[in-house]
Amino acid sequence: MTVCELQEKILKLKKETNTAILAHSYQAREIVEIADYTGDSYKLSVDATKIDAENILFCGVHFMAETAKMLSPEKRVFLANKDAGCPMAEQMDKELISQIKQTDPERTIVAYINTTADLKTVCDVCVTSSSALRIVKALNSDKILFIPDCNLGGWVQKQLPEKDIKLLQGGCPAHAAVTVREVEKTKKEHPNALFLAHPECKPDVTEIADYVGSTSGIMDFAKNSDSKEFIIGTENSIAEHLQYDCPDKKFYPLTKNLICRNMKLTTLPDVYNSLLGMNNGEAFEIIMSDELISSARKCIDEMIRLGG
Repeated sequence: MTVCELQEKILKLKKETNTAILAHSYQAREIVEIADYTGDSYKLSVDATKIDAENILFCGVHFMAETAKMLSPEKRVFLANKDAGCPMAEQMDKELISQIKQTDPERTIVAYINTTADLKTVCDVCVTSSSALRIVKALNSDKILFIPDCNLGGWVQKQLPEKDIKLLQGGCPAHAAVTVREVEKTKKEHPNALFLAHPECKPDVTEIADYVGSTSGIMDFAKNSDSKEFIIGTENSIAEHLQYDCPDKKFYPLTKNLICRNMKLTTLPDVYNSLLGMNNGEAFEIIMSDELISSARKCIDEMIRLGG
């Protein structure tokens, strides 16, 4: 079966099962093409609240599907590949942050959306890379604990020196592994290209970027820029998507190693088999108690309120 034939079967099953497919921008092109909604974590969080379909199939990682379930508890939410997790989301737990809250109760707990639902229950507000700066700036509190990504938190801290932002050691292994040497090497190979970096990269990398922003921010900047060449300092699939969207421009991955292996676990056959298995128990459904949804959703609702 060809990719196109499988995509046609998926589009048919989508209608038959009354399912909306949400795909993160890091997904492969053939998955993005059959999705109803695509984008970064923040956009998909908001999109999840607007869906009329009975079922949601998430092509991404576990915490994203959890977020969709929290925002649409009346719907059945499925994750296309049950093994797709997020190393950053699992770096800190509820007990650790609860202890910090007890010793430093004046701090507002700001959690990157890349966290588990259980951890979100003890946080005050959630953020994504596209909304972090705006939301932290809007908070009445000047004392912040930003978790878990110290690179994103440090980038926000640099923009908002008036805030007292405490950071813990954590972050995205893929973005944090990017080095200045890799940037210099790629810029030497493409001297006319602008370097666009994600704030999950280390400070010495973002400091030499022409633009720093979220996945959606990087894509919008590249599409709207008069420049014709770009080095993409985030997951390599973004360079591919941009090349499809802007065939008159050139996009270069910063390094062959900037790959989210968890995102790449999801395949087009996974999407197909999930749609087939929704009603026989073979698809991976996100199951959360009403109590967990209610408690964890508070910081998500606050994110949407402040970041909209």
